[in-house]
Amino acid sequence: MQILKLRKEDLKRAYEVLKELRTTLEYEEFIETLEIMQDEQKYTMFGLWDNGEIQSYAGVEIQTNLYWKKHLFIHDLVTKYSSRGRGYGKQMIDFLSDYAQMHKCENIALTSGSQRENAHRFYEREGFYRPGFVFLKQ
Repeated sequence: MQILKLRKEDLKRAYEVLKELRTTLEYEEFIETLEIMQDEQKYTMFGLWDNGEIQSYAGVEIQTNLYWKKHLFIHDLVTKYSSRGRGYGKQMIDFLSDYAQMHKCENIALTSGSQRENAHRFYEREGFYRPGFVFLKQ
């Protein structure tokens, strides 16, 4: 098992895992949006590899704002459904915690859909708490 920064040649395999979280995201949209996020926001992708496959995917960005200061924002975090319960998610969170510390981040933040109760329990077990709500207007 190893966690690696994903490269261009890993994108198709990464998408196969990410689409379990982003179920309406088409591959072409993924590639187009990814280019913008990497250029403008420094979005970085990591994959936890085991048995020659990506088992867990994380897309992150180091940000700074007035309320969380310098922090690691986790945009995307998903473990393949067939691989859940094997500790991959915890290993990815531990890796991201080390990554945040290495970059002198004060916090790690993420948002999660209100329906994802299993994910919320996982995040709370890993030391995350709910400081507020996210509101969206379209």
